[in-house]
Amino acid sequence: MGNIPLWLCIPFAGLLLCIAIFPLVKGEWWDKNKGWAVLIWSLLFIIPFAVKYGAGETAETVLECIVNDYLSFIVLLFGLFCVSGNINLEGDFVGSPRMNTGLLAIGTLLSSCIGTTGASMLLVRPMIQMNSWRRNKSHIMVFFIFLISNMGGCLTPIGDPPLLMGFMNGVDFFWSLNLLPVMILNVVLLLALFYVIDSRAYKKDLAEGAKQPEVSGEHKKLRLNGAHNIIFLVMIIVAVILSGVLPKTVPFFKGSIHFYGEVELGFASILEMVMILAAAFLSYKTTKKEVREANHFTWDAIQEVATLFIGIFVTMIPALLILKARGASLGVNEPWQYFWMTGLLSSFLDNTPTYLVFFTTAASSGLAGASMISTAIGQIPKIFLMAISCGAVFMGANTYIGNAPNFMVRSIAEENDIKMPSFFGYMGWSISCLIPVFIIDMLVFFIF
Repeated sequence: MGNIPLWLCIPFAGLLLCIAIFPLVKGEWWDKNKGWAVLIWSLLFIIPFAVKYGAGETAETVLECIVNDYLSFIVLLFGLFCVSGNINLEGDFVGSPRMNTGLLAIGTLLSSCIGTTGASMLLVRPMIQMNSWRRNKSHIMVFFIFLISNMGGCLTPIGDPPLLMGFMNGVDFFWSLNLLPVMILNVVLLLALFYVIDSRAYKKDLAEGAKQPEVSGEHKKLRLNGAHNIIFLVMIIVAVILSGVLPKTVPFFKGSIHFYGEVELGFASILEMVMILAAAFLSYKTTKKEVREANHFTWDAIQEVATLFIGIFVTMIPALLILKARGASLGVNEPWQYFWMTGLLSSFLDNTPTYLVFFTTAASSGLAGASMISTAIGQIPKIFLMAISCGAVFMGANTYIGNAPNFMVRSIAEENDIKMPSFFGYMGWSISCLIPVFIIDMLVFFIF
């Protein structure tokens, strides 16, 4: 395949603009017709691509994307969505600045243990429920996305897919703990900013007549309904870990099923998806309907994400191919450049292949020194790997499509009558709140 022309990225840009604009100007029409928009923009990429490169090459390229990228993505998201929807947290929790800040801090730490998607799906409904009395609360979900859906995933390969990709390519499992100082700085800054913003919104709520629920005299104890689903949550996490470990340790799992051309699905990936779907099925069947009703659980959010993201995955193919082909020629040779290039591209593209492109570029940099990390593809300067990892994980928070749980949190929030910022409105939040933090990261960790 020759050089990919830049104009093949137009359908990807067109789909993103539709996602950004139509909910604002034609909300009802968009809700009914988003599937058609996805299909049209996908065809506007597939047909010209087929004309230029042939039907066989196109079929192989699109099938590779669907089988090895989208399928694993949506199965994992579906499993976590289903299992977390069967867990309900009860207690006398009232959404106040102190309580909200505390839950964001706990959720951020939890993200590295069960993944940003797992922590987001587990905590989004309790956060919504305890702030149901509030009137000004969209900022709460914005910072939820910043911290729990993104920042918190940087400490282990379980936390976020790019780090899992690094682990599969020879990076030590606990190496990500090197990112702890960066995470602490960012979390402290963002939690402090959140507390100030939420305190003002809290006072405004009370001034506008919102009634804060009173804690009952008996004090309702903390209760976890559907607690047995934690077993299924662990089962999903184990499935993700096994998908990375088994191909390196068990010869059988180096095998795969052949689909078409060079498209294959590894036995380890098949096992992962079977375990996740089994966990989701068992969770649904063994949990009382009342638990889901208490969570206001519906399938709308996962249906919307499944529809939109198959279009995003397909139409972003040329952008990823261009990045893969030209990544080494971008002139990136300083830590801060790796940080910003990986991060800004991860804001709009899939952060896992973006991470892998710059991971490979850093391994071929030819630099040597004491602070080098040994990987399956070569030696990488520690500071480069830190910059790439932080960029891929942190800057997924810059847009709704930057990381899988972002859009899911938005959909669940809107399902519960929280008016979330538009696509560009959310970027206004990220530019004003996150970019200054990332500039501090650059100055503290990646320049001096």
